[in-house]
Amino acid sequence: MRSQKSNETTDRGTLFLIPTPIGNLEDMTFRAIRLMQEADLIAAEDTRNTKKLCSHFDISTPLASYHEHNKETSGRQLVERLLKGDNIALVSDAGMPCISDPGYEIVRAAIEADIAVVPVPGPNAALTALIASGINPQPFYFYGFLPRGKKERKAELERLKRQDGAILLYEAPHRLKDTLKDMVAVWGDRKIVLCRELTKKFEEFLRGRLSSAVEWAEKEEIRGEFCLIVEGNSDPDSSEGPPWWALLGLKEHVEHYIENENLTSKEAIKRAASDRKVPKREVYEAYHIHGR
Repeated sequence: MRSQKSNETTDRGTLFLIPTPIGNLEDMTFRAIRLMQEADLIAAEDTRNTKKLCSHFDISTPLASYHEHNKETSGRQLVERLLKGDNIALVSDAGMPCISDPGYEIVRAAIEADIAVVPVPGPNAALTALIASGINPQPFYFYGFLPRGKKERKAELERLKRQDGAILLYEAPHRLKDTLKDMVAVWGDRKIVLCRELTKKFEEFLRGRLSSAVEWAEKEEIRGEFCLIVEGNSDPDSSEGPPWWALLGLKEHVEHYIENENLTSKEAIKRAASDRKVPKREVYEAYHIHGR
């Protein structure tokens, strides 16, 4: 076991993970503002958005870009600065870094380099929605964004079908209608709360069942970013139906494990073969040779 203590003194810098408001700027904490002011550098998902935040709170710390498309190159540069003793504040556009936003890779790289990583409490859309939903908050399962493709989305919903805790998801407005239809088709008519524009002027909670949510989505003009809180399966052992991977081909089954669980192709082939109870050679050939 490797220990990291916040009061230890080293010649290396510290990576601070700082949540930023998801809508209402008053949700910025005093500690978050101070750390951003004191840091040697702020690594931001979108420097244009972070500049506005910094201007509002009189933060003059230099900014650097760290986002999904440059995280490998930028991450190495940030680690180099941390090793030289610079303190860096990592922020996303809104909410907590690493939660459906960039951050995980730089955190992992910092830990591997024996650099202290300090999380700062603050705004998070999923938990904010959960505690006001009226759906039992314990236990809960946070998923984030479902896959964009219909086949992949349905496969994930099948996999989540037996979860007995509340399920927390994010969804973009242009995909909400299709997602709700797939949910009711796979999960049945469960309770759901649609939370949109959290902490903003037009914050809204729509509470009902999946069937009524589908009807609402058919009639309304859908705007804003959504957090969905869906009740879990009250009797997971009685759930019947095809497994989560039933709609996937062998190649897609393997790719799911590679992309979503960071397995090697060899490990993914073994898992897929185990799921389907077929020989590994059959899955290997489908993935590497036939590509079906």
